[in-house]
Amino acid sequence: MNIFMRHLLGADMGQDQTKQQIEKGLKLYQANQTDKALHVWSKVLEKTSDPGGKFRVLGCLITAHSEMGKYKEMLKYALAQIDTAREMEDPDYLTEGYLNLARSNEKLCDFQKTVSYCKTCLNMQGTTVSLQLNGQVCLSMGNAFLGLSVFQKALESYEKALRYAHNNDDKMLECRVCCSLGSFYVQLKDYEKALFFPCKAAELVNDYGKSWSLKYRAMSQYHMSVAYLKLDRLPDAMECCEESMKIALQHGDRPLQALCLLNFADIHRCRNDVDKAFPRYESSMCIMTEIGNRLGQVHVYLGVGRCLLQQKELDKALDSLQRALELAESLGTKLCSLKVHCLREGIYRMKESQEELREQVVKFLQCVEELELYCGMCGESIGEKNQQLQALPCSHIFHLKCVCRTMVQKDAPNVAVPP
Repeated sequence: MNIFMRHLLGADMGQDQTKQQIEKGLKLYQANQTDKALHVWSKVLEKTSDPGGKFRVLGCLITAHSEMGKYKEMLKYALAQIDTAREMEDPDYLTEGYLNLARSNEKLCDFQKTVSYCKTCLNMQGTTVSLQLNGQVCLSMGNAFLGLSVFQKALESYEKALRYAHNNDDKMLECRVCCSLGSFYVQLKDYEKALFFPCKAAELVNDYGKSWSLKYRAMSQYHMSVAYLKLDRLPDAMECCEESMKIALQHGDRPLQALCLLNFADIHRCRNDVDKAFPRYESSMCIMTEIGNRLGQVHVYLGVGRCLLQQKELDKALDSLQRALELAESLGTKLCSLKVHCLREGIYRMKESQEELREQVVKFLQCVEELELYCGMCGESIGEKNQQLQALPCSHIFHLKCVCRTMVQKDAPNVAVPP
C-alpha cells in the first residue's frame, strides 16, 4: 500500500473530524479538484491539535505538491513533517518523514542529500511499517545515484527496490522501478533493455492498474517513448509521447509535461526539423526552471546545443553547452559533463582550434576515468554505443557478449572461441 493511501486508511487516524477532512480532501484530489483539496488540508493543518493528524495531513500535502511539481513547497512540508515526527517520538513516522525529505531533495536534484536521507531511513529500520517503506527508500536512492552517474550503486539500489516490491506484492512500486531502470539503460545505451523495462511497467498498469492513478500509465508511456527515440523508431516515440502528454495535461502534471516537451523536441531534432524543436525546448525549459528540475535543464541545454550544431552555429552551440556544463558540474552528474566535452571536442575540431581541442580531449578522458564505465572482461568502454549489457548479482555490468564468451570458455575450455 502506498504512503498516500495509508494516510487515509491507517488504523490510528486520530480524531474523527481530522479523518473526515482528510477523506474529503482526498476525494476532491482524486476528482482533479486540486485547489479545493489543498484548501481543505491546509485548514486541517491550521486547526488540528493532534500530532498524528497533523503528520498525515502533511503527508497528503507533500504528495500533492510533488505531483504538481512544486518541489520547494514539498520540501517545506517534509521538514514540517520531520519536526512533527520528532515530537511524537515514533520511529515509523520518523522513517516516513525522512523518506519524504529524501524524495523532496531528489526532485530538486540535490542528490547527495537524497542519498544521505535514504541512508538515515535504512538505519532506522525495525518496525513492520518501516520495512514496508524500504522499497521506496531504495528507489529514491537509486534515482539519486543515477543522477550522480554512480551506475553500479544505482543498479544495486534498483534491484533491492525490486526485491522489496516482489516480497510485498507491491505492483505500483515495481512499475516505478521498471521506469527508472528504463532511464538507467538509456544512459548506458543498452536500448533493448531501455525499452523492455518501461514495456514491463506498461504491462503492470494494464494488468493491475485499473484503480491506479493515470500517472502510472503516463509515466510508462513516456519512458517507452524515450527508448523508441534511441532506437530510431520515431513514429512509435511520437505516439507514446503524445499519449503521455495527454494524461499529463489532463492532470496538471507539470513535471511530466516538461519531460514530454523535451522528448518532443528531441524527436523533431532527430528528424532534422529544428524549427519545431526550438520552441519545444524553450517550453520545456520554462517548466523545468519553474519546478526546479536542474537536471532537466541540463538536458534541454544539451538538446539546444545539438540543434545549433546541426545548423553550424558553432559559437551559439558552445554557449548552450557551457550552460549545460556549469549546471552538470554543480549537480555532480558526470555523464552529462562527459557529453558536453564530447560535443565541444567536435566543435573545436571543426573550428580547428587545437588548444581548446586538446583541453576537451583531456577533460573527456578524465570523465571517462571517473565514471569507470569499462567492461571488466574486455576492458572496452560501456555506454559509448548501443550494446547489450549484462549485470551480475554483484551489480557489476559487463558486455553481454563478453559474459556469453566467458561462459562458453568455462564450459568448453579446449574449444577455440572466435573473437
